[in-house]
Amino acid sequence: MKPSLVLKMGQQLTMTPQLQQAIRLLQLSTLDLQQEIQEALESNPMLERQEDGDDFDNSDPMADGAETAASPNQEEANFQEPTYQEPSQTVDNLEDGEWNERIPNELPVDTAWEDVYQTSASSLPSNDDDEWDFTTRTSTGESLQSHLLWQLNLSPMSDKDRLIAATLIDCINQQGYLEETLDEVVSAFDPELDIELDEVEAVLHRIQQFEPAGIAARTLSECLLLQLRQLPAKTPWLAEAQRLANDYLDLLGSRDYSQLMRRMKLKEDELRQVIELIQSLNPRPGSQIESGEPEYVVPDVIVRKHNDRWLVELNQEAMPRLRVNPQYAGFVRRADSSADNTFMRNQLQEARWFIKSLQSRNETLMKVATQIVEHQRGFLDYGDEAMKPLVLHDIAEAVGMHESTISRVTTQKFMHTPRGIYELKYFFSSHVSTSEGGECSSTAIRAIIKKLVAAENAKKPLSDSKIAGLLEAQGIQVARRTVAKYRESLGIAPSSERKRLM
Repeated sequence: MKPSLVLKMGQQLTMTPQLQQAIRLLQLSTLDLQQEIQEALESNPMLERQEDGDDFDNSDPMADGAETAASPNQEEANFQEPTYQEPSQTVDNLEDGEWNERIPNELPVDTAWEDVYQTSASSLPSNDDDEWDFTTRTSTGESLQSHLLWQLNLSPMSDKDRLIAATLIDCINQQGYLEETLDEVVSAFDPELDIELDEVEAVLHRIQQFEPAGIAARTLSECLLLQLRQLPAKTPWLAEAQRLANDYLDLLGSRDYSQLMRRMKLKEDELRQVIELIQSLNPRPGSQIESGEPEYVVPDVIVRKHNDRWLVELNQEAMPRLRVNPQYAGFVRRADSSADNTFMRNQLQEARWFIKSLQSRNETLMKVATQIVEHQRGFLDYGDEAMKPLVLHDIAEAVGMHESTISRVTTQKFMHTPRGIYELKYFFSSHVSTSEGGECSSTAIRAIIKKLVAAENAKKPLSDSKIAGLLEAQGIQVARRTVAKYRESLGIAPSSERKRLM
């Protein structure tokens, strides 16, 4: 077959640099977007913050090239008649119309943003003392090992015992338990140090007196006994709790209360008080020391009720208002191809696209949040049990966008409601058919299961089959295995583990 060249015409979708930037900003969380805006402000002299009280509405809004401030929408949406209004705009007045020249609205599709525009964004902190806090930007959470080593440094020990203690601390896992046996710890030392098992055990007892209580235990029983020994001697039922933790912990785990009462010679009410004392202890003492950095959630959308109507607005505090600097923009000259003028022209175009992308993000987020609240008005009024089934396709059809766009908008975006702060994805859930031909969301079913378990008889907890029967009595057709799946997602133990003494 002879090779040949063939010319064909066709259409295909391509991602322009402007569209790539808009999509990237759309899927950023609020904290990431704030960092992106700060980097843009530091790298682009054409961009500046618009402070409160600034008034720039003194120019012709139809002037070609004029730019507006990208600010969160301050309009409220009425969900009796859901509407959406454009964000308020302020227009910069540029002298003599020096940059009225038409700047290309699009780049060639096969170019990258950095190929045309300089983006020397800096991630260095600002020199403003009011904004820069070294401790909050550089500190990390304290680990369990560092917490124990700090206490070790305050304890009087010989150099040999301090070496043993540091080795033991390295063998403690994040739950607070000693992972290695004492024989393994002894074998890890150099034989020339002549460290014996009795010395290691003595140092271990010293470490077990550190905070948090119960640290460096080898078993659950030892962990509970260490915590009980630090309680005041006059604590009610202390001796019985120590006996239970030492001898009958396996019976407590299997909830064999009749055997416990018989072996410990206690009545039901007395055994209940002993068990309550045991349950007040922490089986994982190391978990009290958080080693990870704190994560903060900044709501993107605020929903509130006013005059029996639900109103939604973007969080103005989370989004700085930007505008094009009119003084720098006025330096751009037409028909000037010098390096300085080309740089300013590129920075101006980049600033204009960045502001438009922010406006597009705010508008899309507002539209999606408006439709979500319109669909889930029952949840806002009555709680989880009134949550309606909702999928991405429903919102995409309502706002006239693709489902992938709705997915980007709802990822890592949070809504502040009178019932708490929820990620936008929380309001989407699958549905289950009802006996009347309707639908019930999985979120509502989980709420009903949680309510049924909270009201059950602790001596005779509800099984998954019984819960499925109670749901069917309410017209919700759910299989037993589905109930088990929802129960596990709520962190609720099986009925055999929920059985308790009254």
